[in-house]
Order: sequence, then structure tokens, then C-alpha cells
Amino acid sequence: MRSCYHCTLPVAAGGRFVTPVLGEPREFCCPGCQAVAHAIVAGGLESYYLHRSEASVNPQVLPTPLADEQALFDRPDVQAPFVRHDTAAGDVAGDVAETTLMIEGITCAACGWLIERHLRTLPAVVEARLNLSNHRLHLRWHDPSLPLSEVLSELRSIGYAGHPYQADKATEHLARENRRSLRQLGVAGLLWFQAMMATMATWPEFNIDLSPEMHTILRWVAMFLTTPIVFYSCAPFFKGALRDLRARHLTMDVSVSLAIGAAYLAGLWTAVTGVGELYFDAVGMFALFLLTGRYLERRARERTRLATAQLVNLLPASCLRLDADGQTERVLTHQLRLHDHVLVHPGASLPADGRVIDGRSSVDESLLTGEYLPQPREVGDAVTAGTANIESVLTVEVLALGADTRLSAVVRLLERAQSEKPPLAQMADRAAQWFLLISLVLAACVGVVWWQLDAGRAFWIVLAMLVATCPCALSLATPTALTAATGTLHRLGLLLTRGHVLEGLNRIDTVIFDKTGTLTEGRLTLKAIRGLGAMTSDECLSLAAALESRSEHPIARAFGKTPLTAEGVVATPGLGLEGQVNGCLLRIGQPAFVCALSGVAVPLIPDEPGQWLLLGNDTQALAWLVLDDRLRDDAAALVEACRQRGWQTLLLSGDSSPMVSSVANQLQIDDARGSLRPDDKLAILQQLRAEGRTILVIGDGVNDVPVLAAADISIAMGSATDLAKTSADAVLLSNRLHVLVDAFALARRTRRIILENLAWAGLYNGLVLPFAALGWVTPLWAAAGMSMSSLVVVVNALRLTRMKPLLAGSTTVPLSRAVPA
Repeated sequence: MRSCYHCTLPVAAGGRFVTPVLGEPREFCCPGCQAVAHAIVAGGLESYYLHRSEASVNPQVLPTPLADEQALFDRPDVQAPFVRHDTAAGDVAGDVAETTLMIEGITCAACGWLIERHLRTLPAVVEARLNLSNHRLHLRWHDPSLPLSEVLSELRSIGYAGHPYQADKATEHLARENRRSLRQLGVAGLLWFQAMMATMATWPEFNIDLSPEMHTILRWVAMFLTTPIVFYSCAPFFKGALRDLRARHLTMDVSVSLAIGAAYLAGLWTAVTGVGELYFDAVGMFALFLLTGRYLERRARERTRLATAQLVNLLPASCLRLDADGQTERVLTHQLRLHDHVLVHPGASLPADGRVIDGRSSVDESLLTGEYLPQPREVGDAVTAGTANIESVLTVEVLALGADTRLSAVVRLLERAQSEKPPLAQMADRAAQWFLLISLVLAACVGVVWWQLDAGRAFWIVLAMLVATCPCALSLATPTALTAATGTLHRLGLLLTRGHVLEGLNRIDTVIFDKTGTLTEGRLTLKAIRGLGAMTSDECLSLAAALESRSEHPIARAFGKTPLTAEGVVATPGLGLEGQVNGCLLRIGQPAFVCALSGVAVPLIPDEPGQWLLLGNDTQALAWLVLDDRLRDDAAALVEACRQRGWQTLLLSGDSSPMVSSVANQLQIDDARGSLRPDDKLAILQQLRAEGRTILVIGDGVNDVPVLAAADISIAMGSATDLAKTSADAVLLSNRLHVLVDAFALARRTRRIILENLAWAGLYNGLVLPFAALGWVTPLWAAAGMSMSSLVVVVNALRLTRMKPLLAGSTTVPLSRAVPA
């Protein structure tokens, strides 16, 4: 089958979408790809196709804003939160506006080149700069000459969707914390280097003939340079230590604060009296390496948090609100209030949870409920924010907004993961606390002994012990590895909502699969056509595709494209479609609905599994069309990976036994059982647990909720119900099963790296403690060794961020396209 030159999706036989690109005629799968390619060629940017490394996004999968919705962004009151104006001196064109847009549809670096080059060709654009790492476009343009809506239209013309970027409070707080950490790290690094130069000049080893006055000046210079490091850069350590002491809880902040404070006070004493050695350089080095380790850990956590913060973009940007007179006004979604009435046209998403007060239609809730067929909704029925209206206009009363919507529950799943620690991390924390307590007691005892032997060395030996035995590496060993692994899995498309998943995956020996929506795609595809008259199957398919092309119903996607055009198409919710193709009146849908047009009896439905639709005209029934749910392409690879690990595999489904057996035979699953109720599945799981098995459950439906909640580890598909995702320990956002194969491998690798980190940290602290107690390790070398030990742990953990998919063809997915809406 031929592939679309723009997005590489299949091109149906007899396709008629062709445009010359790079001197040759190219085929496209749909008018959208053809229009995008034509716009790129017309702009003189067709070399984009030579440099791209990934296929472009099909424009039909991107959100399509309405004309009045785009015009809404031209209003000054709407622009106020995200557009800044700067009147350029002497600029005859007027104000220069500046904003940041979030761009969807970017697949590779060539996309950034295309976006920047295309926008810079617009006369009113002053600057267009895209950050490929976060897909944010920084734009400066002459606002009076070029409305923002036209900029968004220009992006749409080359296959990208843009919308204003506004960071929420949590994101802004993270950004502020990150900037402050970076400033503290920069101050420590810059001033430590200068303080080290001043301190080293006073060392006898350099044999510099310094006058007493110059020696005194250098001591004071080192002290002034080190003071900002202690009171600004190291402020988080002191605040953390004070907080932990108030809670009667020993952490590494206590040990770090004692070491830094003691070394700084000792340096002050030396700077003032001239007695002893300056350890300001040790203070700076100690602070620099500790801050570096914490900054790397913070960045790893930030990547995970920011990726999930984009879930707020799943709601529509605006909606139509009805006033008291029944007139519509387009407003931004955040301007809605409880009990407002909104008008939702076919193809639009619902902006809030509510209740239908007028109209009858079908609502596509597949990304929230797992049900791939739209559900009928009429007056009095509840509807959910983020779901799509399919067939006709609905009037909805708003009953829940913002954090109270069902969609917001998905965001709150992350808080649970961040607040929990797996047993291995808890064990490491307890070990660090005991190690710190023993180290402090031992340091005090050693100090008393040395005070009796050599009072002049006692303080420096105790200081060296405090620095050397700081359990930084021990405390960082587990959280840095878990954070890095969690971020990697999220990038691959697996969101962890419980802290024990990565560790628990190493103990699994049994896997239970659901069928529909888990091992299968959860959406209907055309399986066969059974003609009932003289027309061929291809002719019937063309007529059906012409009717369905005018429908937003998910079933329509199974019929593909056709050159034929349907006119006057009318959708009857829950029954089917009626329209004219080439002057012939047709119906497709439920058998009784179709046969009512011609008055003939309903033909016998073939005895085959699947969803059967009837196609007919005003004289006869033309053909049966059967739709069925097919296996996911990577289902076999997942089951094979489980078998290679020696795990027992079971398929438990509510579907009929023949369908379940067919899937199990194709995938070679050990045990398959069908026609099960939720309590039946739970009973099977409890029986397996009684046999001593550790169980992983992968499912997506409401009937999977009991076993998801009862399993040792549970993973819900991204298309699962809200209840299933809330009950699960992880959510497969991308719905790609091969990600789980990568997760199994990453779990083993994470455990190995954690054990390596714990072994290294324990070995280092265990070896350096007696040397410091004997006075063989100075505070300077103790600081260097402790800092290097912490850096080794962090760098070793960051190896987990470089993991690549194990299966060929595995790729990461932008969050805006992977998360459920």
C-alpha cells in the first residue's frame, strides 16, 4: 500500500490527492496533507522534506479551531494575560507585541526550521524563535499590522497548531525555584574559585614570600568571598536542618549544616587570629558539589512535573455561552461560571462537566471511559469536560469547573506518586538516619579522645569526620535513580502514580490481561463486506465511505476516503446516517433503520462475530458491512516478553469465550477465560495470590477496577476509564504496549543502579570514617571526597535517562498527543 508523502499514513486505492513536491508528483492521504504540502511548496520551503528525520503529523489529528475562536485572540482583554506590548521608539508601524505560543505537531528539528522560516517571511514579524526542547515559540510582531489570529492561521497552513502558552502557578513556582537554585549554584562556583585562589596563596607548599600584611589581606579576602556562599548559596541546607531538628528528624541537611557551619566558623577564627589553617576553600568546594547534585536531581524531577502539567491544555480554549436572551457569545473557558449555559456544536469538545438541557446527540467519551462507540446523550444526561460532541447541537448547563471536573482527577494522580516512597527508598532513608546518628556520636567521642591527646588537632579531626561521613551519597542513591527512571518512563509514555512500581516489577511472576482496549485497539475497523445485490464490494464501500465522511462518529474512521461526495447527510443519533450520493438516497446504520427507507424486510445477519451495519437505498438493502476490534500491533511482543521472563500469562475478559479463545490462540497466552464478571476476575486473582504469586494486571474498563485495585501492581491503559486509572499504579498514556517491555527492562536496570549507588555510598563512608578519625584525612580532602561521592551517585543515576526503546520502531510521543483528553 502506498504511503502519504507528508504523514506516511496509507493512501487508499484510487486516491486523487496529488501535489508536485521537489519536482515530482507526490500522493497524499487526505486534502489536509495536500493543502499543507502545497503551502510549504508555495512558500519556497520544500527543502523541509529533504531535512526532516521523522514523518510529519497528519493535520487532521491536530485541534481545528473555529474562525470565531481564533478571532477571540485578537481582543485586547483576551490578550492581556499572555501578550506584552512594547512601543518601539521611532517605529512608524506601531506597537511591537510579544508572546509565547505552544506549538503542536512538531516531530523533528526540521519542523523548527520550517516554522521559523515561514513566519519570518511575514512582513510584520520581527522575531520568531522556537525552543525545540519544550515546543514553545517566542514571537515578536507588529500587532496592528498582523492580528494574532492570522499568525495562528499561518501556522495551521503548514501543518502545526498553536495556542497561547500560560504557565500555571505550580509551573511558575518550579521555574522560580529552578532559577534560584541555578543562581545559588553560580554564586558558589564563581566565589569558590576566587576564594580558593586566595586561600592557596597562603599555603606554605607554594613557598610564596608573602609579607604579614599581605597574608592578612588574603585571609580577609577569602572570608568575604566565602560569606555569600554560606549565607546565600547554602541557605537551603540551614533551613532544611532547622526544619528537621524541629521535627526531631535527622537528615543529611543536619550533617551538611554542621560541617559547613563549623568549617566557616573555623575559617573566621583563623582569619581574625591568624592561628590555624584557612578552610574557606573547603567550604566552597563542599557547597558547590552538594548544590550541583541537588540541582541535577531537581532538574530530573522538574522534567517529570512539567511534562504532566500540559494536561490542562486538553480542554477547549473557548466555548459558546448563552445569555438570558438566548444569544451566543464566544468566551474563554476559564470565564465560565457554575450554572452557565453553553452551546456545543458537533465536533466541538465540552468545556466543563454538566447536564444536557436541550438537544439529543452522541458523545465520544473514548478517551475518558474506554468505550470506543459514542454514547447517546439527551436532556437530563450528564456530560464530561474534554469529551467530544458528535452528531447534533447540545445545550449544556455547567455543573463543575476546573479542579472539580473528572479530567482534573487525572492530574491529581501525579501527587500520589510524588508523596509515596517505595520500600527500598524508605530503607535507604532509615539507614542514612542511623548512619548519621552513629557518625555524630562517634565524632563526639573521637573529639574527646583527641582533646586529651592533642587539643590543637581535635577540632579539625572532628570537622573532617563531619564532612567525610555526611550521608549525602547514601540519601541520594535511591531518589535520584527513581526520579530519573520515572522521568524516562514518562517520556516513553508510562505515567507512574505509585512509588512502588519500579521496585515491584522485579518481583512479578504472573500477568493478567484484559482483552478489549488492552490487547486489542478498542476501536472498530472494517473487517469484511457482504454484498446483497448486484453491486460489487468496492462500489458498496465507496457509497458507505461517502456517507460516513460527513460524520464525526468514530465508526466513520473505519471506512477510509473516497472520491464520491455525499449531500444532505442527516445523522439520527443511535440509528445511522441518511444522505444522497450521485442522486441516490442511501442509509447506513442499524438494520431496521436502513430497511425502513425501502420498506423491505431486514435480511438475515451473517453468523460471524463483529459489529454489523447495513447499507441500503430506497429500493433495497445493498450490503452488510462488519466492523471488528483488532489486536494491537505490539500485543504479541508484550506477551512474548512476559513469557521470556518466565511469567505466567492469563487473559480474563467479559467478552464471549470464542472471541477470548481466538485472541489467546493468536498471542499464545497460557490461560484464557471469557464471559467473566468483575467479581469473577477478582476471585481468580485472589486464588492466584493464595498460591503465592505476585501479580501484574493490565486493563482499561470499569470491570477491571476490582482486579486493578487488588493486584500487586496494576497498569491502566491511557484510554481507560477514570475509575480504572484512579485504581491503577501506573497509566500507559501512549496506549503502546511495547512501552511496557521497555518498563520491564528499565525496572531491572533501576534496581541494579540503586544497589550500585548504595554499595558505593556505603563503601565510601565506611572506608573514610576510620581514616578521618585517625587524622589522616583533612577537612579539605574530606569535602572533596564526599562531594565526588555524591556526584558519582547522581551521574550513575542519570544513566537511566539515556535509555532508548528496546523494540524497533518504538518512539516517544509528545504529551499533547499521548495523554487522554
